[in-house]
Amino acid sequence: MGKTINGSTLRKMFLNAFSLVEENKKNIDALNVFPVPDGDTGTNMSLTLKSAVSEMNACESNTIESICVAFNRGALKGARGNSGVITSQIIKGICSALMSNETEITLKDFAKAMQNGSDMAYKAVTVPKEGTILTIIKAMAEKAKQAARSAKSFEDFFNEIIMHGETTLQMTPDMLPVLKKAGVVDAGGRGLVFIFSGFYKALTGEMADVQFVDNVEKDVTSEDIHVNYESLADIKFAYCTEFFVINIYEKTTDADINTLRSRLMEIGDCVLCIGDLQLIKVHVHTNEPNRALGYALQLGELNGVKIENMLEQNRQLRKQQEKVPDKEYGMISVAAGEGLNNVFKDIDVDYIISGGQTMNPSANDIATAADKVNAKNIFVFPNNKNIIMSAEQANDITDKNLIIIPTRSIPEGVSAILAFDPNTSVEENKSNMLDAMANVRSGSVTYAVRTTNVDGIDVKVGDIMGLDEHTVLTTGKDIIDTTVDLVDKLVKSDSSNITLFYGEGVTEEDSSNLQSKLEEKYPDIDISVVFGGQPVYYYIVSIE
Repeated sequence: MGKTINGSTLRKMFLNAFSLVEENKKNIDALNVFPVPDGDTGTNMSLTLKSAVSEMNACESNTIESICVAFNRGALKGARGNSGVITSQIIKGICSALMSNETEITLKDFAKAMQNGSDMAYKAVTVPKEGTILTIIKAMAEKAKQAARSAKSFEDFFNEIIMHGETTLQMTPDMLPVLKKAGVVDAGGRGLVFIFSGFYKALTGEMADVQFVDNVEKDVTSEDIHVNYESLADIKFAYCTEFFVINIYEKTTDADINTLRSRLMEIGDCVLCIGDLQLIKVHVHTNEPNRALGYALQLGELNGVKIENMLEQNRQLRKQQEKVPDKEYGMISVAAGEGLNNVFKDIDVDYIISGGQTMNPSANDIATAADKVNAKNIFVFPNNKNIIMSAEQANDITDKNLIIIPTRSIPEGVSAILAFDPNTSVEENKSNMLDAMANVRSGSVTYAVRTTNVDGIDVKVGDIMGLDEHTVLTTGKDIIDTTVDLVDKLVKSDSSNITLFYGEGVTEEDSSNLQSKLEEKYPDIDISVVFGGQPVYYYIVSIE
């Protein structure tokens, strides 16, 4: 490899970056400073890149511009969590700088693109914090300027950048005390080094054995490929075609399955072709379902054939939407748990996105939800600090006017929504909601997944932890005792109401016992328990 790369090589680099992050996402997640049992940085970065590669794979052209436009658009739509959003902004900066190159990219071009990615990422964060992924991309971009002048090839260029990025990453515990206490480096920075390592490995021929959605996750099914029929103004491929290939012929080989996958990609998109010589599962959007079936018949018998006309489905959905005129206001909330969903439905939330600490919805998930709400102005309640940036980014991919209320917890979301007044303006409502969420104190009770020291408190695996916005306030061995201790640390002299949402695994009897203990301790405060059904957290505490 020389000092230039073309569109085909860039495609391989992007694909390999995703593959390496996907392969190492659990290792990145394990660097999470707080020992709570949630999916975090690695998962969010992997899902963001997965969306980017999905969009790129649907792009048939190998021009640099086409690849950059598709990869950038996919990252923007799929951005999840703060780490995913920042990653998407780095990608946006790099791709927007590279797309002006017609046939080749030089070392100098890529160095400029990395600087653009660094600048874009810093702009995306209101208060940039050093010792994070931002520090790593800045350091790597600065190194890229030097390497562009001295490197003899793109391999040497990326090798120098990665080594400098790794050196800087190892310094992050000295920049952020919280990392030093936990004994880890920054998770987002680690993910970024993996991304550039993926670039490097693609150039040296070390391509990971991943062909994206088809076999990235062995348990992937066609249900994982979602179609938003409501946004299909111009459907390129009209027929959603699904089937199994069974009783596979003895002459069929694994290579034939790969050939089937390639043929399906030539006649459609959203291709899923997984399985072995016992059973093959196929999903494809195509205008020629007959050809898809014909190709598969060369390998064995067909079963469970289902062909749906997405054009007709789209027409019917649009007819239903046309019957309902847009109202002035709508509301979207993020929540996880049957009980919490019911709470938000009861206070007139139009659409509830399933998600939260254990699974952050993407910017596209939020934009898609907005497109389903027949309202001119839509208030969005993320209810998690790791979803706020994705919600803000959703504004870039929907025509709806989204007003993001930066709620960081379920209690803040409920309080903000209750402050809504349909008879006042957007600005007044937003102001009232912000005031309302500021007047509620939130806490949560969960368990530790590893031994560490957080906020000066020693935490052991299996300990019950009482948290305040991810600050560990108390630990213990008993759920009720730890919850009582947490409430004691959160309650103020003027507190008048305590609400506890109990989650999965907590019985109604247990929650009633907790309520009795708190009523005995705080006789002048109204105390109620509500079924939330949320995963991971035994209790979510709201104090007003």
